[in-house]
Amino acid sequence: MVILIPMSNPLFSPFQLRSVEFPNRIAVSPMCQYSSRDGFATDWHLVHLGCRAQGGAGLVMTEASAVLPEGRISPADLGIWKDEHIPGLERIARFIHSQGARAGMQLAHAGRKGSMAPPAAGERLVAPEEGGWQPVAPSPIAFAPHYAQPAALDQAGIDNVIRAFAAAARRALAAGFDVVEIHGAHGYLLNEFLSPLANQRHDSYGGSFDNRTRLMLQVVDAVREAWPSHLPMLVRISATDWVEGGWTIEDSIELAKRFREHGVDLVDVSSGGIAPGAKIPLGPGYQTPFAARIRAEAGIPTAAVGLITEAEQANTIVAEGAADMVFMARAMLRDPYWPLHAAAAFEQAASWPVQYLRAAPQNSPSRVAVERSAEP
Repeated sequence: MVILIPMSNPLFSPFQLRSVEFPNRIAVSPMCQYSSRDGFATDWHLVHLGCRAQGGAGLVMTEASAVLPEGRISPADLGIWKDEHIPGLERIARFIHSQGARAGMQLAHAGRKGSMAPPAAGERLVAPEEGGWQPVAPSPIAFAPHYAQPAALDQAGIDNVIRAFAAAARRALAAGFDVVEIHGAHGYLLNEFLSPLANQRHDSYGGSFDNRTRLMLQVVDAVREAWPSHLPMLVRISATDWVEGGWTIEDSIELAKRFREHGVDLVDVSSGGIAPGAKIPLGPGYQTPFAARIRAEAGIPTAAVGLITEAEQANTIVAEGAADMVFMARAMLRDPYWPLHAAAAFEQAASWPVQYLRAAPQNSPSRVAVERSAEP
């Protein structure tokens, strides 16, 4: 008879946010696939996200999903700005659930980094005759010389963005998602309002810390109101701009304290993206200390992300209390079954898809159940 090994690694312990329990602390980080037309999810998205749910992740996040058509990074981005997007997304959420994972949707607006070609087509501006559009931002400052000069949002435009995030959250709910995440990182619109490097406004949305965080908190409030109170809401931030005079980790800690008061359940802690020339000291887990500080000093759960590749590394992050979850990107692209392989390395019980049981270790719960059911 096969003996189950008891739960002994924090990375594989359950985690609760509001009414949602994640079977482990491993999440598939949002990763743009540039495989949509007019924002619609395709078979690629179903297979891409579905196989990572098969692979044992506790949470599977969609890529940045634009809340407005002009909120896309490229014409090939996923979208959630109209009701017609719901059925394709619902199919994905349903499959993720069938594999025992939780489904998350990241809500995004690209701001001044919009209307660009997908990376495989070269980093170039997409002209209107090619399906491009006029990007918007807090101030008319281009991200880089080969990006468009954005139009500064007026109050009507700001109000439209807030409404769009709330409407997108309602569509994510209709599609059956368990979690929404507001994308406030990587130099996109909400991050642009936060950073004094991109926000040079002189109205109530610029200048002071309170003013620069105003739109972010208004979006948080609008999404929280649209999203059921029993379901968790996450926010991804760039903890620092990595540029002198920009947004800092101290700013992030103060913002995270306010997030907690506005109903945010977890801060997904990344960094950078606001300035093309930022000097970022890349290395294994290089952003984890930011997640640890925000968790400790703001008193809110966090997720760590960034060059986390090894099972022991991920387990240590959770075990030492640096973060409550680990969001993984490139490692998941290289190996969709990273969580199952990590469990095997720890001799940790994990649930394999029944269709793949012949490849599962002897201690997998699914295999144990099948073998027990076959006993006389």
